[in-house]
Parts: sequence; C-alpha cells; structure tokens
Amino acid sequence: MVNNQDLSAYFLELAKLNSPESLEDIEMEDEELIPTELNTINSSGGFLVMFPDKLSIQYTTVNLHGHDVGVVQADHPAPTKRLVYYFEIKVKNAGAKGQIAIGFTTEHFKMRRQPGWEADSYGYHGDDGLLYHGRGRGDDFGPTFTTGDTVGGGINYASQEFFFTKNGVVVGTRKKDVKGPLFPTIAVHSQNEEVTVNFGKEPFVLDVKAFESQERMKLHMTIEKLSLPQNVSYGIVRSYLLHYGYEDTLNSFDVASKNTVPPISIAQENGFNDQKDMYALSQRKTLRQLIRKGEIDVAFSKLREWYPQIVQDDKSVTCFLLHCQKFIELVRVGQLEGAVRYGRKELAKFFGLSGFEDLVQDCVALLAYELPEKSSVGYLLQESQREVVADTVNAMIFSTNPNIKDSNGCLHSHLERLLRQLTACCLERRHLNGEQGEAFNLHRVLTSSDRA
Repeated sequence: MVNNQDLSAYFLELAKLNSPESLEDIEMEDEELIPTELNTINSSGGFLVMFPDKLSIQYTTVNLHGHDVGVVQADHPAPTKRLVYYFEIKVKNAGAKGQIAIGFTTEHFKMRRQPGWEADSYGYHGDDGLLYHGRGRGDDFGPTFTTGDTVGGGINYASQEFFFTKNGVVVGTRKKDVKGPLFPTIAVHSQNEEVTVNFGKEPFVLDVKAFESQERMKLHMTIEKLSLPQNVSYGIVRSYLLHYGYEDTLNSFDVASKNTVPPISIAQENGFNDQKDMYALSQRKTLRQLIRKGEIDVAFSKLREWYPQIVQDDKSVTCFLLHCQKFIELVRVGQLEGAVRYGRKELAKFFGLSGFEDLVQDCVALLAYELPEKSSVGYLLQESQREVVADTVNAMIFSTNPNIKDSNGCLHSHLERLLRQLTACCLERRHLNGEQGEAFNLHRVLTSSDRA
C-alpha cells in the first residue's frame, strides 16, 4: 500500500526547491575559500622579500646551503569542489641559477625546503625541468624555464592528477597520491630570482575553460563507448513519457521508432512493465495539460469527478498546491483583487500549519511587487512550478492504483531512478577521492534543460 503522507511530504519540499533560499543553499554547498594572495606569515621570510601586492617575491641573498630556500604558500589551500584548480607564476628574473619551483605542499610542509623535496609535496623545478615528489632526486618531466616564461600548476580532480604548464602548454602530468588540503607553493633559491603569482585575478596564459572542456569530453567519450542495446534506451524513454502522461509525445515516439527498434518485447526482455505506467494515462494527460495551461479550476473539477478521494481532504498537500497555483495564476494575469479574495478564502486556512506557511507567504508576497516575475518570489511564476503541481497530481493518481505497492512507483520513472543511482555513484566516487572533485548536483542538471 502506498503511503500518501510520504508522497505529500516529497512534493511539498519539491515545491519549495525553486525558491531563492533553496537555490542559495545549493550554491553555498559548493562555496569554499580560494587562494587570492601569498601567505605573509607562513614563509621562509629570511631568504625572500615579499612585495606589498602579496603576489610577488624576490630572493635577495646568496644561498649558502641547500636548505636556504625562499618558500611561500598561498593564503588558502587549493579548492577541491571543482573539476580543475590552476594557478600560474611569471618568472620576472631567473636570477643567478634559475632554481625556481612551483608546486603543491601540505599545511605542515617544512618552509626551508623546495616543493617536492619533502613527503606529500610536488614541485616542478625550473633549473633542470624535473618533477620532484618526496625526495631529493627528480624525475624527467618537462623543459626548463627561465626569465619571461609563465609556468602553471594545477590539479585535475577528475583524473586525480597534477599537471604543469609552460607558456600555456601542458608539459606533463603525474598521478596525485596525496589526500587532504594542498597549498599552491612557489620557491626561489638563488640571488635576484623574482616571480609574480597569478591566482586568477588576471587572465591565465593557459585556456582553463578549454582544458576543462577537454576533460569533460574525455568523460563523455568514455561513456559513449559503453554499449547499450537500442531497445533498452527506447524502453527507458518510453517509460518516462508514460509515467508523466505525455500521451501525444508517446504516440509520436512510437511511430518514429517503429522502423528502428528491433521487434522485441520490452517488458519481457528488459524488465519494463508498461501496464503500471499505462494506468489512467488519458486522465493524467488531461490533468497535466490543464495545469500546465493554468486552468486550475477545471483541473479541480476533473479531479472531483474522476478521483474524489484525492481532493476530499481540502487541507491535503495536493489541494494546497492546487490552491497556491490558482492564486499564482490570478496574479499572473493581473487579477490582483481576485487573488486577494481567493487567498482569504483558500490559503488563509493553511497559515500556522507546519510545512505550509513558507509557501503561503511567498504566494502572498507576489502582491507586493509591481513586477512580481522579477522579484525574489518570481520563481512561483516559472513553468517549473506548474510542473511540480502537475507531478503531484500525477503521483497521487498513481497512488490509487492497487498494483503499485510502494511510493517510488508513483514518484519516479525508470529514467529518474537511473539518475538517482548515478547521483549515488558520483557521490561515492567523490568520497573515495577524499571528497575532492566537482560536486554532482542532480537538481541542477535536471533544471538546466527543459523537461520534455
């Protein structure tokens, strides 16, 4: 037996998801401090001078020992909730020996050593072009660099690799085997060496956007190589159209696919069961069309005729969302007095009820703006809000089907269940990478393109 309270709670939260507060919460999940300047406190200050801009350093003395290194980290570790992190240095003067290095180090790195000379650190060195990692001997890596060159260091979280560039060209990569926060780090080690760092305030020499696009393309190509029988993808799309009552689109899809899909039984061969999704298809189609056109009174009338059990409790979530949408539609067409009367009659009863009040207040707030669509509550006038109401009614009709035993059968199509599984896999992969990499947000992906 389907628990209608679970369905109601789900759609009540979904109706609030497009609000500015909810979207802001989603964005805040991705926010993190980023490096903007060099750390003026944690550096080997006895061997370098930092300029007032906190972006330039110079080695002013003569190095007498191997540990007389001028090292400085960024003020914050490299951000991790992204596909790629990158920064660059401009070599203004290679000095006496050109012993300049760029790399990444941990918080407790010894600040009198070159990056790469200590454990859990990596450094690309200019005098020999070697990459150092955790020991005093480097590995063949790339070209040397000197005065006038721009050198960059980055972390590719998708491939879990460090990469370094010279004058906008990637010279090499190395597997990243260090977990935890890593600080962009630069070092100078011979007289008159001078570099300026760019943390992104100025355009990079490397086209970072193009680099990210290439990385995403690699992932897409990997996915495209996976073999998926044509009739499986057909069944997934078809089940989506069935589930949401897109009957006309479904018929067109079937006609277009008749000559390309192998004559195989989708239900028998791939586990699809059209019978459950066929339930009340015509009624669900009609109600979705009415709600999407803003004809809420007619939709209410049809529900009372076809499924009176769904609307018999006038304080249910389904009735609440329909009443809210009716109020919104009156505001949309400029019938403000009618909206006020309707609000006093139908929405006032929900004031003070847990879970309802925020949405009621947002609806009423539409009246306060001359251009409500451009206000903080303008999300209510978007097509996505109509879709939420239509999806609610669609699910509640499914809940009357005695053959559906759990709420998932009412809430999600096969396609959406696959997307939820994708979300779980992406989160697990990110967890295995130490919570590093671009955060996957299913809601953002789904709302980035129009629903069919």
